[in-house]
Amino acid sequence: MAENKNPPSIDYSKRFLKQLRKSPLSIQEAFRERREIYLANPFHPTLHNHQLTGQLERYRSINITGDWRALFRMIETSDGTVIYFDAIGTHSQLYRI
Repeated sequence: MAENKNPPSIDYSKRFLKQLRKSPLSIQEAFRERREIYLANPFHPTLHNHQLTGQLERYRSINITGDWRALFRMIETSDGTVIYFDAIGTHSQLYRI
């Protein structure tokens, strides 16, 4: 089996880290679980990973819980892909950005 030469790395915006710190512990734990699922299989059905449209078209979204989402971008660098998390919050919080 061929090994992935450059597995994606993960980075976070200051806004994302602040939002995550202020979120309930259950959401923080759920995010960590979803991040691991994402790294194993970015399109696992649990994540509902999808491209956004309109003003948020440069972002993708994954489900954290029934109402919580994390928004991220995939940035290609010379070292490989960076999964850059920009925001986390409830559906209504995020889609009024």
